[in-house]
Formats: sequence, structure tokens, C-alpha cells
Amino acid sequence: MGQLTTDRDIVQAAQGGDLDAFTRLVEREKDPLVNYLTYLTGSFDRAEDVAQETFLRFFQMLERYEEQGRLRSLLFRIATNLVRKEERRRRRWARIVPFLLNGHSEDPVAQRQVLQNELLERLAQALRQLPLHYRAPLVLFEVEGWSYSEIASHMECSQGTVKSRIHRAREKVHNRLEPYFERKG
Repeated sequence: MGQLTTDRDIVQAAQGGDLDAFTRLVEREKDPLVNYLTYLTGSFDRAEDVAQETFLRFFQMLERYEEQGRLRSLLFRIATNLVRKEERRRRRWARIVPFLLNGHSEDPVAQRQVLQNELLERLAQALRQLPLHYRAPLVLFEVEGWSYSEIASHMECSQGTVKSRIHRAREKVHNRLEPYFERKG
């Protein structure tokens, strides 16, 4: 088989049953995807799990997929949607658990947040606390180096919306970290 250089070549080979082509695709896209997901989830281990699920979902839809130069964007969208679904599920449980416990337990997440002292942990915490629609464009722009137009295409919104969300995300992170930077007289 010849050199597979483009996304189209790799996808077509994988669609033709070449599992090595799909493996090459995963190897090429895994690190950027896991890096992105680490910032979204706040956990490298969780990021790897979500990335694995992302590639599984893509593999399941591979036969129907038509490459149009947006493969990476599709993978990041699948991953973002998996995180979004997981967060919705976590929020539903968070509403239900207090009723199940009947008020007999304190929130361990709140206790952990009070005890966190390191700046990097505070930054990670601030990112995790951002709503996903702010967190995703900020991470894609600041960490992954995507352009506004790439993010807009990925998130299916305008560049103005992307710029606004990034600006608001920065403000929210700054406001959460401001007490940490206040100097004591």
C-alpha cells in the first residue's frame, strides 16, 4: 500500500478495512485530543478514557463518514459532546444525592476546594468551574493554538461568539484567581 498522507487517504484506507490506517489516525490525533480533554476534565486519566471513547465512536461511524477536511474538528466535537453528556449526568446526580443522604454528609468537593493552595491547582480548578461553552474555546485557543475561525467551525457558531466566550472565560478565570494574587500589606 502507498503512503497515506492526507486525512482522506487514511479514512478511505480505514473504510476499506485497513485497521493499520485507523491506528495511524489514532496515533496522530491522540495526543492533541488527550491534551485538550485534560484541560476540559481536569484529569489526565479521565481525558484518556474520553479520548478512547471518542475514537470508538468515530470508528463506529467510519463507514458513513465522508472526509471534507474537518476530521480533527469532528473528533474534538465528539469528545466535547462526551464531556458535556458526562457533566449533565454528574449535575443530575448532584441534585439527587442530597435527597438520598438526607443531609447527613458535607460536600467533599467543596472541602477539597477550600484546601487547595497551589496556583496551578487553582488555575485548573478555575478552568473546571467554567461552563463548557466557555472552557472549550479558551482551551482550544490558548492551549491548542486553534484560530478563531477553526474554533467557530468546531463549535458551529460565529467568530464573534468565539471571541466573546474566550473574553468572558478569561474574565471568569481572572476573577476566581484574583484573591490568590492580592498582596498583603
